[in-house]
Amino acid sequence: MHCVRLALSSRCFVVSNYSRVCSQLVSIRKVMSSSRPKIFVTRDDFPGIELLKEKAEIEVFKGTQPSKDEIIAGLKGKQAIYCSLNDRIDKDVLDACKDSLKVIGTMSVGVDHLAWRLCFERGIRIGYTPIILTEAVAELTMALLLATSRRLFEAHNEILQNRWSSWSPMWMCGPGLHEATVGIFGFGRIGQEVARKLKAFRVKKIIYSRFSPGEIENDVGAIKVDADELLKESDFLIVLCSLNENTQHFFNKDRFAQMKPSAIFINVSRGGVVVQDDLIDALKRNVIKAAGLDVTTPEPLKADHPLLALPNCVVIPHIGSATYKSRNEMGEATSQNILLGLEGKPMIHEWKG
Repeated sequence: MHCVRLALSSRCFVVSNYSRVCSQLVSIRKVMSSSRPKIFVTRDDFPGIELLKEKAEIEVFKGTQPSKDEIIAGLKGKQAIYCSLNDRIDKDVLDACKDSLKVIGTMSVGVDHLAWRLCFERGIRIGYTPIILTEAVAELTMALLLATSRRLFEAHNEILQNRWSSWSPMWMCGPGLHEATVGIFGFGRIGQEVARKLKAFRVKKIIYSRFSPGEIENDVGAIKVDADELLKESDFLIVLCSLNENTQHFFNKDRFAQMKPSAIFINVSRGGVVVQDDLIDALKRNVIKAAGLDVTTPEPLKADHPLLALPNCVVIPHIGSATYKSRNEMGEATSQNILLGLEGKPMIHEWKG
């Protein structure tokens, strides 16, 4: 009997220990699961989301673009957000997050949609995606230069309107890039790459003006001038600067009046750099010859917007970085920035102001 009791006691001890171990394992799994960071993703077609799913719990907004209230709701209890330049992360959003938000990953090179100074004050890190899109944006800039200088959209519309009836020597003539003076306002990475591409067109001269300090790779002989000279001398003026307190509404009626009547204005930076009503007026009154815009205010434009009715204005829907390669790499970098930021490690590209 003693042996039987001992055996039963041993079995009970083993079962009891087994139950305790199982219970501990379940608790450990729960802790591990709850320790996974939580991330809000503002749209379901962002590239790079799969990388986040491997290491975090993600909530994806189902729709094209969340409202401010939907962003606030999505960020509840989240440590990070994957967003784009269409998602405004302002003081209201940051206040609603309280102390939970630690990292913002934006799939963009611009950060003017973020209250980044307030983020810095609150210890929120910001990852962004410069460099990756340099080639793509430079290519699109060249496309706008060619479309405006050779009046490609106007020529296409002539066919659609059944006005291609006969040939005349000066029909659809444009200024062309050869032997032109091209001014670049904002001579960062993209501006420098545009300058390199311009050399192939044998332009007469490349001049530039910039607010930002820092080193440049001026391997094309571009000449630095002040903003006034840039406006007066440029046959084509390309805007590639960041949007900040120095450049907000920089291009207004007074500055358009400084430009040549034959000048063509190209904006591939941000719509806020331009007083848009002043640009419309300048184009209507032939203060300048034409414009090519990848960015506007607001975005998107409605189909009946006055800009779209101007024959001397080419408008495209903010597609500067829209190549498969660039967008996929931007998405991967955004996800990596978020994960590295949450781990307290250096990001691939972190916005420092």
